[in-house]
Amino acid sequence: MSLPILDVAGTPAQMGAAHGTFARTELRTFAAERVHLAGSPVWTGRSLTRAQVLALGEASLEAHRAYAPDLAQELDAMAEAAGLSAAEVVIVNGFTDFVDAVYAVGPGQRVAAPVPEEAMDCTAFLVPGGRAADGRALFGQTWDMHETAAEHVIVLRGVPTDAPAFVAFTSVGCVGMIGMNEHGLVVGINNLSAGDGAVGVTWPFVVRKALQERDLDGALRCIADARLAGAHNYQVLDAAGRGANVEATTTRTVVTELANEALVHTNHCVAPATRAVERERDPAAVASSARRLLRGAELADRRGLGPEDLMAFTRDDQAICYRGVPPRHVATCGAVVARPADRAFWAVRGLPSEHPFVRVPLPA
Repeated sequence: MSLPILDVAGTPAQMGAAHGTFARTELRTFAAERVHLAGSPVWTGRSLTRAQVLALGEASLEAHRAYAPDLAQELDAMAEAAGLSAAEVVIVNGFTDFVDAVYAVGPGQRVAAPVPEEAMDCTAFLVPGGRAADGRALFGQTWDMHETAAEHVIVLRGVPTDAPAFVAFTSVGCVGMIGMNEHGLVVGINNLSAGDGAVGVTWPFVVRKALQERDLDGALRCIADARLAGAHNYQVLDAAGRGANVEATTTRTVVTELANEALVHTNHCVAPATRAVERERDPAAVASSARRLLRGAELADRRGLGPEDLMAFTRDDQAICYRGVPPRHVATCGAVVARPADRAFWAVRGLPSEHPFVRVPLPA
């Protein structure tokens, strides 16, 4: 499966317009699907009309514009180029955070429904320099979702007028999911699910804002400063090899800094503070997350690791890399490995076990 690369540059409006034009038809389809799912009690615990979903999306725009005005301009231009509202595109961007907000503050009666398994995937690794073959710290993760999501994967390479150049593994219409900037700062994510969501900032804005920073401290400030709509785990690594794992919900944040052991994370909260606000999850998702965490820790518990080893981790067929099967059709839809010290970034679309990683250089 080939890996589409979209190069954008210039002002936020120019970058957004280029993205929206490139993905116009696909983005419109994607937006209709995600707005529909955001009103489904299976996903959000509430049954909402399309108008109610869009009203919550519209209400969240103020928080996004206050947090990152430039990225909000990019989103507005993307929406205009695609013939969509900004509310529709913000829901496409931060869907898995947005459902936390709908669950917590949406209108109507809440339904006691667990988060579906489709929302609960991704396995991520941070490897300290002391466990790397050449002393250079590493990052890697899978991106797992409903198997049709692989069709929407692209790599976005950006040269903003007033921010660092970056490369990001993402999906059409999303400002960035997993990325690295010219300073060697890497940011990745795992989805979490919590009951303390609010109308606020969704995770792709946090990723892209963090990619405007130079180092770990700056990225951690971006996460701390966001009034988050929902729960995500962030993994951050800078060019100096400093890294951290951050479990962040709307009301709770727990930071674990990278030390002598690899940090592995899947899709359940580990810290007691964040566990206390987790939503009920699909039993299959609970089992998958626990199984992948155990397997990931086993794989990473050694020395002399290199990028090829982390690529092999993403191909692991015991727990980490898997095909979609009925009735859920959740699958590994792509993966990223990065070595920020020398600005090396590799990505694959589709199953890593079947498709090769491609090294994607930062834009010149």
